[in-house]
Amino acid sequence: MSRILAILYKEFLQMKRDRLTIGLIFMLPLVQLLLFGYAIQTEVKHIPTVVFDQSLSPESRELLESFQASGYFEVTQVAANYDEVTQMIDQGIVKVGVIFPPDYAKNVRKGETAQVQVLVDATDSMVSNSAIATANAIGLIESQNVIIEKVGQFQPAYDIRVRPWYNPDGITAYYMVPAILGIIVTMTMVMMTSMGIVRERERGTLEQLMVTPIKSYELMIGKIIPYIVLGYLQITVALLVGVLVFDVPIRGSLLQLYLLTLFFITASLGIGVLISNIAKTQMQAMQMSFFVLLPSILLSGFMFPREAMPVIIKYLSNLIPLTYYLTIIRGIVLKGIGFSYLIPQVVSLFIFTMVLMTVSILKFKKKIV
Repeated sequence: MSRILAILYKEFLQMKRDRLTIGLIFMLPLVQLLLFGYAIQTEVKHIPTVVFDQSLSPESRELLESFQASGYFEVTQVAANYDEVTQMIDQGIVKVGVIFPPDYAKNVRKGETAQVQVLVDATDSMVSNSAIATANAIGLIESQNVIIEKVGQFQPAYDIRVRPWYNPDGITAYYMVPAILGIIVTMTMVMMTSMGIVRERERGTLEQLMVTPIKSYELMIGKIIPYIVLGYLQITVALLVGVLVFDVPIRGSLLQLYLLTLFFITASLGIGVLISNIAKTQMQAMQMSFFVLLPSILLSGFMFPREAMPVIIKYLSNLIPLTYYLTIIRGIVLKGIGFSYLIPQVVSLFIFTMVLMTVSILKFKKKIV
């Protein structure tokens, strides 16, 4: 019995000394529970919407107020022409475009059916389904109200014509497969990089580098290049499976996709290298990697639309590289857009890479700690 107590004392003493692991064990579940509890919402509301109102009449404003009063649409942009509407949807600034024709008010006053066009970005199936269903419901309800006011009119007052773009059939694979590529790269780059470097430190293999004149940044570059190659191999295999097995269309330039993927790979590697400089054991590196991986899956827009998240969670999701890469890969693969539409995302990933790599290089020590 005394031996068991001695072992227990030793284990508890060792756990007490490893404060970082203890902190991770208690803090990670608490933070994730609070974060995901507030962030994960399946009911999509406040969908960013752009309006192109060619009628500029009380009738068009009345129907637009009905859209906003539903809580599902939030007019964040006003377009001056049709091209601005399509450009904002392509760039991902908005998810829905509402277009009133010039003769809208005249048709309403004459008792004829007034057409309204609603363009929906269907690359996010959850958002598009909510927008399409709500737009059609608003058109039906408002038409019924007009029919009640004007007895004897049996034709619908409003003709809401919804056009889902990019994935009109709502095929789940088109939406999920490109995003899964980002998850695979995040998992590989962050976990393998962080644990690989920590494992070398634990085994003592870094000792051989301590006696060489190699500089810190040279050592870091030498260690991350193989993982960059590995990331590109994973992307290639995953794209082939997506096209051959799931018939996912690639509407944009593969060359641009591969070039812009480099920014995401290096940003993910920067996180892994930073974790390897903080963690002292492989267990700590794994726990920290999961702390990065789970928010990447749940907050980046991979599984749940960011439009349904509280404002503060949206800001937090901007600190996740995958958030920007999902816009890039879905934009190129499903929308067929080019680099000019994705400059904000590329700049954000470049800043991520520079900051993370700089901090990692400064923190890296060419000595046994």
